[in-house]
Amino acid sequence: MPAVSDPSLLQLVFLAGAALLAGAINAIAGGGSLISFPALLAVGYPSVAANVTNLIALVPGYAGGTAAYREQLRGQGGRVRALGATSAVGAAAGTALLLNTSSSAFDAVVPGLVLLACLLLAVQPVLTRAIAGRAGGRADVALHVLVFAASIYGGYFGAGLGIMLLAVLAAALAEDLQRLNALKGALSLVVAVVSGVAVGLFGPVAWVPAAVMAAASVVGGVAGARIAQKLPAGVLRWGVVAYGVVLAVVLAAR
Repeated sequence: MPAVSDPSLLQLVFLAGAALLAGAINAIAGGGSLISFPALLAVGYPSVAANVTNLIALVPGYAGGTAAYREQLRGQGGRVRALGATSAVGAAAGTALLLNTSSSAFDAVVPGLVLLACLLLAVQPVLTRAIAGRAGGRADVALHVLVFAASIYGGYFGAGLGIMLLAVLAAALAEDLQRLNALKGALSLVVAVVSGVAVGLFGPVAWVPAAVMAAASVVGGVAGARIAQKLPAGVLRWGVVAYGVVLAVVLAAR
């Protein structure tokens, strides 16, 4: 795939602002890719190029989140290794599918993927309550199958991956919310790294925007964590959901 030319300084500022907001949204409610991905589309990048650039830009945020949850990851090394291997294979499969998908085919499925991400974001409170109140369960083959499927989705598109993984882990593991979040973050990092390496080698990544957005998303994540206790997450969540639905309709119309 051909390389994508770099945007202007004004466009970089716009993309940095979108990534800053996306990082904050991810820290507060999740679904930040519904901001950063369409921002790349607005600048003029084709959908596949926008998607792979967004995948690259997400990696530092996942790494920072995993580092912040290192205490909750203690004692979960076996799970991280086993499920991480499953996630890596799924991410590789999803990214390979992405890199072999034509722009026209990807354009056709993007509205549905955006709506799926909106649905996951909308039901996040229900999933969180179910996770927090869960008792009993065990990891088994079904867990690996579901993690594999979620990782394929993450390697292909990514928006809503964390919420999807959290729901999958809750279906099989009896753990409190913080430990599940830590495990989800570690698996998301695996998916992001595998996808990032693959699209970095073979995808039409816009490297300057990816670097700028990666730095901005980290700053946004820190800011989001600080305001999370002051801003009602529900207000932001439903605002992003409404925005995503409108975006999906616009993309479908295109």
